[in-house]
Amino acid sequence: MKKLSALFVAVGLFSSASVLAQETLRYGVESQYPPFESRNAQGELEGFDIELGNAICKAAALSCSWVESSFDALIPALAAKKFDAINSAMNITEAREKSIAFTKPVYRIPSMLVGKAGSGLKQATAEGLQGKNIGVLQGSIQETYAKKHWEPKGVTVTSYQDQNQVYNDMIAGRLDGTLVMSAAGQSGFLDKPQGKGFAFIGKPVEDDKILGSGIGFGLRKDDSALKQQLDTAIDKVQADGTLTALAKKYFPGIDVATGK
Repeated sequence: MKKLSALFVAVGLFSSASVLAQETLRYGVESQYPPFESRNAQGELEGFDIELGNAICKAAALSCSWVESSFDALIPALAAKKFDAINSAMNITEAREKSIAFTKPVYRIPSMLVGKAGSGLKQATAEGLQGKNIGVLQGSIQETYAKKHWEPKGVTVTSYQDQNQVYNDMIAGRLDGTLVMSAAGQSGFLDKPQGKGFAFIGKPVEDDKILGSGIGFGLRKDDSALKQQLDTAIDKVQADGTLTALAKKYFPGIDVATGK
């Protein structure tokens, strides 16, 4: 009887732990990519994805926690169950969908080249960048795009684990430019004192297969219940104006529905 009682207690504790786990959503995030996610002077996480993530949790009646990782390690860490969902401005692409699932698209941001104003750079094309050195975030769609479209035609593409390192090397003259999400380039660099003298070069790059159908939350393929729960929450924050308000706050001038 004592053994049975102990077993029932153990089962009860396990059930409670399972419920608790279902009520808490652990987000994986790369925290060095403003305005999507970064840490403020007090060391607190802030940015569009952080506020969006909290709004999604509220709409889904979940509590949030955050686990930090380098961007290129987010998918392996998700597979290793270090967190439940990637919330780090990750575009939904065919290549990524081979290993993970995604929620429905939440928003879109164009990718643009940032370079020194007056340096002779005029177009974000292989022809316009021949002989130049362009920095990209490791594991990003911008890295994939640059390596496919630019590198075979004489453009050096250098990958970094941290976008801020890219900016530092641009300032030091070791790089000629960077391909980055336009909102990140604007808020994370051009709007800051160190971005003086730099500007966007040419038009946004295009390749739907590489750049994807929009940004969503990355999930493990077998987490279909969580996907349904988050998709429903995404519908709510899109319908009640929360997403529009956050986009206006962080991405003025960008239509996040179309990415233009």
